[in-house]
Amino acid sequence: MSETSNLNLAVVGGGPGGYAAAFLAADLGMSVTLIDPELNPGGVCLYRGCIPSKALLHVAKLLEEAHQAKDWGIEFSAPKIDLKRLRSFKENVVKKLTGGLGVLSKQRKVRYVQGRAAFENSNTLSVTKTDGAQESLTFDRIIIATGSRPAVVSTLKLDTPRMMDSTGALNLEDVPGTLLVVGGGYIGLELGSVYAALGTRVTVVEMLPGLLPGADRDLVLPLHKRLEKMFEAILLNTTVASVKDEGNGIRATLKAQDGNSQEKVFDRVLVSVGRKPNSEIPGLDKTRVQVGQRGFIQVNKQLQTDDPSIYAIGDVVGEPMLAHKASHEGRVAVEAIAGHKVAFEPNAIPAVVFTDPEVAWCGLTETQAQKENREVKVAKFPWAASGRAITLDRPEGMTKLLIDPQTERVLGVGIVGVGAGEMIAEGVLAIEMAALASDVALSIHPHPTLSETVMESAEVFYGTSTHIYRPKRG
Repeated sequence: MSETSNLNLAVVGGGPGGYAAAFLAADLGMSVTLIDPELNPGGVCLYRGCIPSKALLHVAKLLEEAHQAKDWGIEFSAPKIDLKRLRSFKENVVKKLTGGLGVLSKQRKVRYVQGRAAFENSNTLSVTKTDGAQESLTFDRIIIATGSRPAVVSTLKLDTPRMMDSTGALNLEDVPGTLLVVGGGYIGLELGSVYAALGTRVTVVEMLPGLLPGADRDLVLPLHKRLEKMFEAILLNTTVASVKDEGNGIRATLKAQDGNSQEKVFDRVLVSVGRKPNSEIPGLDKTRVQVGQRGFIQVNKQLQTDDPSIYAIGDVVGEPMLAHKASHEGRVAVEAIAGHKVAFEPNAIPAVVFTDPEVAWCGLTETQAQKENREVKVAKFPWAASGRAITLDRPEGMTKLLIDPQTERVLGVGIVGVGAGEMIAEGVLAIEMAALASDVALSIHPHPTLSETVMESAEVFYGTSTHIYRPKRG
């Protein structure tokens, strides 16, 4: 008999963190109950986030490539967009994945309860099911995985369907003639790209000096240049001072940092200014769980809260708010509950922006290194020297390594370009395995591929890159 077979565990929230935790707990022999309002596990990521947005971004990329094909001597007629079928494609992707998770729950004998949970005490949950029935359930341990929701700006609140958050934008009710995207982060740029590809004239407003705040500027630059061609306007150092519903559109007052302001009317407005943790769980005050000033539940490296019976994972415990980070936290929490010696202390959590080009990074960034006054060597390989990038007619990309000058250990990796999100995992592995630049340079990469640019970046560090000439000094 498993040492954990007598443990009764509840997981509150069925997103990538919650279901990963529930499934591993079942695999380890625990008796598991997974509670979520949706019909099947999946959470925001599968129902209203990562998955549907990537399905639409795939379509957007296809439309952009069809447009670019005229440069290669191939011309297509103007695309006919059937919104109903496009929505159906996106919804079928979601149904297939969430339905699959429902099957996996049954196969693992996880009890799935469709409903919402409230705490009665540290070990007891009151669950209100979707049919209105209530049930009181007691557990040995509880994992909170309630995720996050779109942040709301009080000055941009209007009771009209023309104002959208990311969930509303993914519903794709229509293709508006004009769209104002408030926020130049990854959600705004991804959804803005989808609408632009479908024919909407998109304006992005960002209050800071650059898009994708937090990402290194040299990674953002190629994306910015391409988006300038796709979007009608990108307004940096600008805020939306006010919005007004005029019936036939939303009048927005856009105020620049230099004091200049302008008014424009948009068919729709997408507010994407970040996300807030869902830590306002009914009855949480009846436990010893502590919530910080920013709304994140406080946990230790085993993801245990201040209440020994309760653990918390994912968006609700802090940034980065990423599905894969939540999944790994969920597994660590379960292993800690099982009595294993574990801690969540990754050296590299990858971040990917699924725009075109994609932007991805992991480990130490140049921005962080500068803030921390850390000495690093940066080795960059431009995709203009990549045979594979040239065959794709996408030479604007770049791969870079951040390397410790004393040990030559790889500390960070950044990539911008087609498929950067698929490539960044090699960087994560290199950092987690404490690889040296020489390890990367000596690992034979297939040719011609974009992954070669990782190897050649390491060669750049040593001044021996085959496809870049650097004259020797002295």
